[in-house]
Amino acid sequence: MAWAPDSWRGKPYKHIPEDYPDRDALEAVEAELGTYPPLVFAGEARTLRERLASVSRGEAFLLQGGDCAESFKEFRPDNIRDTFRVMLQMAVALTYGASMPVVKVGRIAGQFGKPRSSPVETIDGVTLPSYRGDNINGMEFTPEARVPDPQRLLKAYGQSAATLNLLRAFAKGGYADLRNVHRWNLEFAAGAQGQRYMALADKISEAMGFMDACGITASNPRAFSEVEFYTSHEALLLGYEQAMTRTDSTTGRWYDTSAHLVWIGDRTRQPDGAHVEFCSGIENPIGIKCGPSLEPDDLMELLDILNPKNEAGRIVLISRFGSDKVAGGLPRLVERVRREGRNVVWSCDPMHGNTIKAANGYKTRPFDRILSEVTQFFEVCRAGGAYPGGVHFEMTGQEVTECTGGAVAISEEDLSDRYHTHCDPRLNASQALELAFTLAEKLREERRREAA
Repeated sequence: MAWAPDSWRGKPYKHIPEDYPDRDALEAVEAELGTYPPLVFAGEARTLRERLASVSRGEAFLLQGGDCAESFKEFRPDNIRDTFRVMLQMAVALTYGASMPVVKVGRIAGQFGKPRSSPVETIDGVTLPSYRGDNINGMEFTPEARVPDPQRLLKAYGQSAATLNLLRAFAKGGYADLRNVHRWNLEFAAGAQGQRYMALADKISEAMGFMDACGITASNPRAFSEVEFYTSHEALLLGYEQAMTRTDSTTGRWYDTSAHLVWIGDRTRQPDGAHVEFCSGIENPIGIKCGPSLEPDDLMELLDILNPKNEAGRIVLISRFGSDKVAGGLPRLVERVRREGRNVVWSCDPMHGNTIKAANGYKTRPFDRILSEVTQFFEVCRAGGAYPGGVHFEMTGQEVTECTGGAVAISEEDLSDRYHTHCDPRLNASQALELAFTLAEKLREERRREAA
């Protein structure tokens, strides 16, 4: 059968809600979304594929991060700015430390829906449908809030459009100018990571002053005053993704204009399923979450479907095993991909496999487990002849207390202080920057090893 934006509807699917009380209203909303302007443009998605192709060749590094799930309640310009700012800080640490370009992709402007391990949850003997993300239902534990509402899709589109508008202003309007590197600092300047960052900012300012004196910046001023920043989210609600899929007027090919990159989750990557079917026909870069249940043969089948021409920059393989399961699963995948000559970007999501419940009932992620998985990822890729090309973090620019450990030494008792997530625990700004410095050191070691 020829692919079409709606051909996924003939395939089995998971984690797409079926309990909308008014299916006609849902169809009307999806039809309305189909008339709305694109959120991103095909040319931007093509440029991202070019950047990811350079990552697959070991010439750049992918930094992907942002909220676990965006919310309507937390939609404020300061929150968007802080997430963007900590991404800039992380990228500066990586670029300066590793001496290579960093491709910056946010989990933002569309990351609302979340697959849940159970369709229901029970509190104090009351059982209700699970919260699935603000674009589906409400977080409040009431029967009314947990009913899927198609109008939420329109609100999610509007919030995504406003977020993208602000991000583009930050990225292109002078805020991201490297001359402002000192001004990007957050409130944690007095902490260890803040001091480390400010020392790095001093070095960059000195280098900028030297280049200005030499007249080097005149040849390419935009490289210093602007950044490329891309958006991504999980392609979960396929009705929404279908509505945002358009034909590119310059190439005649289909692009999902809801984000520059979309990924298929670990729970929805069935080769004969709807999510793989949908992603097989769009030209955007595609991420595939790779967890402990993924066998090498299944991965090869997915790559055959999603990237039959083996094009560089098309596929990002995002490992998410958990620190205790990396050794048992990742080496087999890396070796098989290398042996078959598949062009992919290897990235590490050290968050989803390391979620635990603290003694006080809070869901958290220990920083040492996160760091352990990243370290093992680098070691496995190096041993398997692959380039460890990226990381995928759930993080925020706010100083929340959701993940334990790190230099800030958040304990389980501290979790209740500023536990604001609507879904899964996120790294705070200090922890994210700490990881960026650690990654920069690992990348520097990789480059020294290659040079030797």
